[in-house]
Amino acid sequence: MFPTVSIPESFPDDSEIARQSAEMLFEADAVYFNADEPFKLSSGLPSPTYIDCRKLISYPRIRSRLMDYLAASVLRRTGVDAFDNIAGGETAGIPFAAFVAERLGLPMTYIRKKPKGHGRNARIEGVMGAGDRVLLVEDLATDGGSKLSFVDAIRETGATCSHTAVIFNYGIFPEALEQLENHGVALHHLCTWKDVVAAAKTGEMFDVDTLKEVESFLAAPRAWQEARSA
Repeated sequence: MFPTVSIPESFPDDSEIARQSAEMLFEADAVYFNADEPFKLSSGLPSPTYIDCRKLISYPRIRSRLMDYLAASVLRRTGVDAFDNIAGGETAGIPFAAFVAERLGLPMTYIRKKPKGHGRNARIEGVMGAGDRVLLVEDLATDGGSKLSFVDAIRETGATCSHTAVIFNYGIFPEALEQLENHGVALHHLCTWKDVVAAAKTGEMFDVDTLKEVESFLAAPRAWQEARSA
């Protein structure tokens, strides 16, 4: 038997969690807007926005609150006995999976992007058994591609994975959600770009022109990217 860690029963509703989470991303200086020199996403496409959730591990108060919210948000949708194992994707998901596993009193594993290449040639580190119900935890979700690879690796062990949880979901690529749903995976998140932009406006954190360009991207990301990739 694994020890269970109690989670407070009373948490804000989803909209309040989203608002607070967005504000904490700014507090940790994890939000970047740059319309003049766009960032390059993992897909290779440009973006005037970037979120660096890795920074959150260096802010104990912020990471603690966000991990409380993430664990509670998932469990109030799935029930408190929905999982046997918490898995993190290499590399950004590993610390957040560990934090969530600690809160839930569950075993933690992590998944490599590709097999180790020596020794056991393992892709999954830690103990994951056939039949285990696994929650995949990552820092953020963009187009959903990496999630599918990690989910497939989990399922190859004989375990099941029907849920993935992230701190931040881009929320602007509908095909990402469709891919996950078609793969039998539900996505849980704390906040999206919509919430971050709302926090930026409330706090007057960026100039009007920058916010205008960011909102243009968020309204039609593929068209924005195509226009700047030509």
